[in-house]
Amino acid sequence: MLSLIWSLIVILFLIWLVLLLLKVGGAIIYLLLVAAAILFIIQFFTRK
Repeated sequence: MLSLIWSLIVILFLIWLVLLLLKVGGAIIYLLLVAAAILFIIQFFTRK
């Protein structure tokens, strides 16, 4: 489960980075960043 969450975080971060470099997306960039942050927080608190 943790590897799945980390994979999602990395994928969302890479998509955000590509969209930022291409200057595309506007609000989508921030939505992806917030989603990655939420996944990171969930993973941080569910760690044993």
